[in-house]
Parts: sequence; structure tokens; C-alpha cells
Amino acid sequence: MSSVNSKNFFLISFLPALAYWYLEENYPLRIAITGGLALAILEMILEKVFTKHVHGISKFNFFLILGLGGLSLIGDEGIWFKLQPCFTGVGIGLFIFFKLKFGTGLLEEMAKSLDRPIPQGDLFKTMELHMGLLFFFYGLFMAYVAFHFTTGQWVFYKTIGFYIAFAVFFVFEMIYIRYKAKHLQG
Repeated sequence: MSSVNSKNFFLISFLPALAYWYLEENYPLRIAITGGLALAILEMILEKVFTKHVHGISKFNFFLILGLGGLSLIGDEGIWFKLQPCFTGVGIGLFIFFKLKFGTGLLEEMAKSLDRPIPQGDLFKTMELHMGLLFFFYGLFMAYVAFHFTTGQWVFYKTIGFYIAFAVFFVFEMIYIRYKAKHLQG
């Protein structure tokens, strides 16, 4: 995938949340939820066009948005739609914990599939455990945001806020991993 397509897809992934926010501010809740659901469908189609593949997490999110959006429509309450990032974060965190406990971690599997060497010690597992914690607790945080913050604030934390949190996490994780690696060697 070219960098232009990657950038376009990155921006497209924000569409359902941005549309929901805009529509909720300006139209009845049913229109906002329907618009968010329609753009979730469009997001899947565009991912297929840009990447020639629809990732498993995208399918999971789509069906989650579809189910929660349906509950929101039935109950005429937007909170269900806004809980999607909570369920996604907690789900990914639990999946990472499960993989670490009962099998090979995702990072180790990826390194093996790319025919890359596995670092000494448990660095991959430690990093993956920390990523699982980040997703799990950010998911719980998003539940709090859904219930206590405005829809505009929810959109921020669902989109840009997560990327900021992940960047901060990444910086601290790299410092920690370098520290651990240095101590494993010496």
C-alpha cells in the first residue's frame, strides 16, 4: 500500500466517529446513529479498496458498531454506540492476555512469520503485556468518557487522543525496553 493510500485510510478510519458527532449535534439521535452505521460500512469498503484486504479487527469493530448501533436505535439512546471503543479496547487487551497466557504472544508470532530473531529474555512478552494493559485500561477509560464527557470529547479520545496516548506509551516503552535489554546483556 502506498503512503498516500495509508494516509487516506488513516483519515477514513475517523469517519464513523466524526459523522456521529456532527450528526448528533445537528440532527435527531436516530439520524446520528444511522449515519455512524452507514459510515462504518463505508469504512470497511474503503479499507478493502485501499488495502485490498479487510483486517480482522476492522471486521470485529464493524459488527460491534452494527450491534451497538442497533441497540442505540432500539433504545433511542446513543450511549451504546459510544461504548464501541470501550469494548474494542477491553477485547483487544483480553485477547493479548489470553495469547500470552496460553500460547505465543502476537509480537513473537509476527517476528517468527517475518523470519526475525526473537530478542533475549522476555522482552517481547513484557512489551506485549504492557500493550495489553494499555488497550484494556484505555478501553475502560473510554467507558468513563462515554458516560461522563460530551460527544465532542468522546470523538477526541476515540481518535486523536488514542494516538497521543499510544505515542506516549511507545516512548516510555522504548525507554523501558532499552533499560531491560542493557541489564540483560550486562
